[in-house]
Amino acid sequence: MKRAIWILWPSFIVGGIGEALFFTVFDPQELYLFGEPTTLTRLAVYSIGFFLCWAFAAASSALTCFLQRGAAEVNRPGPLESGGAPARRPAPRRAGSMS
Repeated sequence: MKRAIWILWPSFIVGGIGEALFFTVFDPQELYLFGEPTTLTRLAVYSIGFFLCWAFAAASSALTCFLQRGAAEVNRPGPLESGGAPARRPAPRRAGSMS
C-alpha cells in the first residue's frame, strides 16, 4: 500500500501541473483528433487530459520504483520454493563413482 501511495500521489500532482501547463497553451475547442475537430465539451477534454497526464506520470513513477529495487529484493526465493530457502539441485555424479 505504501508503494502505491509513493507512485500515485506525486503523479497526481505532476498530472495536475502538466494539464495546467498544456491547457494554458492550447484551447480544448481547437484540438483535432485524427484530423477532425473534437466534439467533446471543454470539461470532458480537461478531464481526459488530466487523466492522461496522471497515467503517464504514474507510469514513470512506477518504473522508477521498479528499477530502484535492491539485489536482496530481486533475488529473494520464489513462492514455489518451500521454507524460504532456494531449491537444491542434486549434485552431479562423477563418471567413476559407484553410488
